[in-house]
Amino acid sequence: MTVTAERTTPTQPSPAGQQRWWRRPWVGPLGLAVTAFVLLFVPRYLSFDPAQSRVPSTFPLHYPFLVGHVLFGTVAMVTCCLQVWPRLRVAYPKVHRWSGRTYVAAALPAGVLALIVGAMTPFGPITAIGDVTQAVLWLGTTTAGFVYARRRNFVQHRRWMIRSFAMTMSIIVNRVIGIVVGMVLTPQLNTTFHGDEFALGQAIPAATMVLTVLFSIISAELWLERDQRKLTRSRRGARAAR
Repeated sequence: MTVTAERTTPTQPSPAGQQRWWRRPWVGPLGLAVTAFVLLFVPRYLSFDPAQSRVPSTFPLHYPFLVGHVLFGTVAMVTCCLQVWPRLRVAYPKVHRWSGRTYVAAALPAGVLALIVGAMTPFGPITAIGDVTQAVLWLGTTTAGFVYARRRNFVQHRRWMIRSFAMTMSIIVNRVIGIVVGMVLTPQLNTTFHGDEFALGQAIPAATMVLTVLFSIISAELWLERDQRKLTRSRRGARAAR
């Protein structure tokens, strides 16, 4: 993602991009979260053994599509981290640009495969709707960010890539929310679900997916609103200085 001043043409790197690492305290935890996710969840798909999959197959090409989604998605996650790393963006702009192109080249096929696999999920219609919605949002935000970059409208490019970033990282959010939802719903097996383990198994991923999509959308918009407030304060300060 290219961060520039408000105008739609590139400018010199902003002071914000040159701030010390402790002014960006989320960079380290983000890198650790992505590394932990890749190490914990990706290796099982590198074996290309359907028995290792966390998702039961629902059609003949389900597992190959799922593996493709995981592999492309992993590349997207890693390059996405590089894209939001301020130091890389300012000090190595060429690496930033090529990393961005790699991100788009990985995120788009990962999104298409997620759309297909998600629509055929074995975890029920609500989960399918959530999966498809998430995939469409990922494809749409990434495409919009790429188009604005090609038009050299870097303000809108950054805004849409922040939304794309939220969709990319939503898989990590999904795992965290899934643990919480499971802890809340599992004790209700013999009450709310009348001992029906299948119903519980459908409810947990459905609730998790809905909450994940909502959390990702709201988080991205709150971040953009925060940026807008900072920009407004900066404008007021500049006018006052003049």
